Amino acid sequence: MDVRSTLTRCGAAVVVAALLTSCSGGNDDGGAEEAKGLAAAEACGGFARDGAATTALKAVLGGDRFEDNYSKPDKALSRLRDDAAAPWADSYRPQPVTYCGLVPAVGGPKDLKIEVGAVGEGPYLGSKLAPKVTSYTSGLEAFTSSSLGSVYFSCRLAAPAHEIVVETTIWGPTGVPDTDLAQRTRLITLANAAARQVSKELGCEKDGLATGVPSPTANPTS
Repeated sequence: MDVRSTLTRCGAAVVVAALLTSCSGGNDDGGAEEAKGLAAAEACGGFARDGAATTALKAVLGGDRFEDNYSKPDKALSRLRDDAAAPWADSYRPQPVTYCGLVPAVGGPKDLKIEVGAVGEGPYLGSKLAPKVTSYTSGLEAFTSSSLGSVYFSCRLAAPAHEIVVETTIWGPTGVPDTDLAQRTRLITLANAAARQVSKELGCEKDGLATGVPSPTANPTS
């Protein structure tokens, strides 16, 4: 075989391979990895799109992008509408539905779950639980520990529906020390943001929910 012809064919193959690599982006997966998952403004209908909630979500789950984890927002809202239209007996206990479930898009065992459901009249913070949580000014009641928190607000839908109280419960990652007060603020910020979005979706009026980061207050039973 002619050596010059062989080198020419090899050179052409190298050029073709280089062109294909250039068009396909080569082995650089940095862009694809960066785009994996949802941004905070996209997660669970964008409940965490404002600055305070976005910062809180990134800090709680330890990343900038997220994957959905069995969220059922439409079912949650439908259940609340049904509960507002249904007659309530003393034994009626509606089951909460996962409004938002999230995990980090890249690695890590952390997860976040926000449930919503209709509940009876309060108060909701008992004397035994009060010393273990921080209370906040938002809705009817709002309080959280470093792993679990709730926001309660009233909602009246259009007739013939009656007024209901909606509980928004947030379950944060496990293993966070009870003394981590910053985590409590993050969780209540996210729970409150989700409550505000649910209230807006339902068309509630005068829900009393705070904007941004709820302010800490004295526990009502302390």
